[in-house]
Amino acid sequence: MKRFSAYTLVLALAIGSTGLLAQNGSNSGNGRQSGFGGGDGLAGNIDQQLRALIVRHDLDGDPVGRRQLPDISDPLPQLGMALFYSKSLGGEYDSACVTCHHPMLGGADALSLSVGVGASLPDFLGQGREPSVGLPQVPRNAPTVFNSGLYTRGLFWDSRVERLRSRNNSIRTPDSDFDEGDPNAGESLLVAQARFPVTSDAEMKTDNFERGASNDVIREHLAGRLGDYGAGEGELGPSVWLDAFQRGFGSTLPPQELITYASIAAALGAYESSMVFVNNPWRRYVEGDMSAITDQQKSGARLFFSATGDGGADCVACHSGDFMTDQNHHNVAFPQFGPGKGDGVDAAGDFGRARETGRGGDRFDFRTPSLLNVAVTAPFGHAGAYSTLREVVQHYQNPRGSVRRFFRRGAACNLQQFENTDNCAQLYPAAEDNSLAAVRNLGTEQNQGRSRLRENNLSNRDVDAIVAFLHALTDPCVEDRDCLAPWIPSVTSSGPDGQQLNGVDQSGSLL
Repeated sequence: MKRFSAYTLVLALAIGSTGLLAQNGSNSGNGRQSGFGGGDGLAGNIDQQLRALIVRHDLDGDPVGRRQLPDISDPLPQLGMALFYSKSLGGEYDSACVTCHHPMLGGADALSLSVGVGASLPDFLGQGREPSVGLPQVPRNAPTVFNSGLYTRGLFWDSRVERLRSRNNSIRTPDSDFDEGDPNAGESLLVAQARFPVTSDAEMKTDNFERGASNDVIREHLAGRLGDYGAGEGELGPSVWLDAFQRGFGSTLPPQELITYASIAAALGAYESSMVFVNNPWRRYVEGDMSAITDQQKSGARLFFSATGDGGADCVACHSGDFMTDQNHHNVAFPQFGPGKGDGVDAAGDFGRARETGRGGDRFDFRTPSLLNVAVTAPFGHAGAYSTLREVVQHYQNPRGSVRRFFRRGAACNLQQFENTDNCAQLYPAAEDNSLAAVRNLGTEQNQGRSRLRENNLSNRDVDAIVAFLHALTDPCVEDRDCLAPWIPSVTSSGPDGQQLNGVDQSGSLL
């Protein structure tokens, strides 16, 4: 059951069952009169209008609710942090989980397309990280690890790790058939997800490490490396990880029994689950602090949560609830480029969710990301095509025009990551055709009434207001190195085995 403040409840009673207010206050914000005046729209001053929308959408500001998530100071997340930052989980010791998901980079890597293995400088993270040879091989933008423990349905852009409600809540992974639970998935989505980056040639494994081996063989080798047994015996010397695992699990078991990949994934999942950053200005506003956000942000919130028929942008159609995602998959026709997943006009295409389901109706659909802390997670989209939130909001107004503009301006060549790349314009020749195929698919869905993306006619002032509101979803902690320090191991340490990745930025400063 939702927990509302006394202020919310009083206003809810005043609003009545329709959720509409009759009073017409003077602080009407930036809304157009046609959408926010009388009739069936929202009337009243902006705080009253927002309170009506908060009640209508059943918000209380707290996306965590009754979930019991680990505390970073607990032993298991501490072990998970050491593993998250260890290059020993990379096949050739040149990448770690943190390579693509550093807390100081918004829980991601600040790149359109990640550079996992084979970087020219392995400990250099963020903008300027480049492969030593060729182009980035990771086909999609790295999602933020922040608040990833709040997802209940699926992980990755295509939810290839997902909870199967129809299968006793078992978890399906790439190791199991579609719609079939993986018996080795572990207890949570994050634990299941942690089993796969180490098996990806482009992300952590490399081509040479266990070439052609099964995922289980790869994992067993890595566990043996840390535990100094089996295929990994001698690669790190005596098991320097044993004490850390015994502390993390409160166990005295020997390495062969304790340092398994199931244990590694459990620790990584605990660390990632502890990264909860939800104390933002919008939450304070929902909980009753009317001064927590600016007037412009209030106008943006009103547009965000209002239907297009009421003059709003209806962003809430997909970014719903306090976690601000419906956790479903939708085609919003963001531009495509990069190595892709091997679909579409050529290998650079990416059919998204359809790659998992095999259903044509899921083509170009990608999972709705949470918008909490979105302002620190640029670039945006499954290929990182947009560098600013303003570009994202403008895209929703006119996807075809936005895609055309993206390619007219130079496509990937206009992105910071690729601006100095030789022959950039010739890199992904089918990218525009693939992107326009997604736009056409979206148009068909809209004509058939299957799309939640509805046309609107926002003014520049409206766009600015929505962008301002999106900034109100940022927990100040994620922009504060001291506040994030508990999730970053001491940079004066090299970790249990000397392989700790202490990331540096373009200026050479430690992150």
